[in-house]
This record gives sequence, C-alpha cells and structure tokens, in this order.
Amino acid sequence: MKRVKFEKGKQRAFIEFVLKELNCPSLRAFLQFGLDVSYSTLKNYFVEDRILPEKLFREMCYLAKLNSSIIDVEYLDENFGQIKGGKKSRK
Repeated sequence: MKRVKFEKGKQRAFIEFVLKELNCPSLRAFLQFGLDVSYSTLKNYFVEDRILPEKLFREMCYLAKLNSSIIDVEYLDENFGQIKGGKKSRK
C-alpha cells in the first residue's frame, strides 16, 4: 500500500478542503460517505500523526471531485518507514 506525503500542514488543509466541498460539519460526519476508516484513524490523518494511504487519498479526491494528479504530493514506496529486521550478532 503506497502512501501520499504532503508538505507540513498541507494534509490537514487537504482534508479540511474535502470536508468543506462535501458540506460536512465534522470528521465524524465524513464517515457517512462509506470510507473504510475508523474515526480515530481519520483523526490521526487530520492532525498529521499518520501519512495518508494512496487508496484513501484517491477516494477523497473522487468524493470532492478533485483531479488527484494536479495536487502536489510525494508518493512513497510500500516499504516506507520499515527497518531491516535482525542485527548482526557478536561472537
């Protein structure tokens, strides 16, 4: 699952814009559109504790009737943030 990285502060602005376009008064009301995301996870995306997954980003763009290709974002690989497992042991 790829991730979509915004500049600092832009992810929140993007979600606020989508909420405004859909006439949603709150994040909780946004869940009525059938997104497969819990409220707490959506809140983490809103306060930028987590990076949006590409699938959710595209769904939000579709709902708000935005062209996702014109939004300035960076697409991160599936293994973003993971570390190699195991460490060299000393004998």
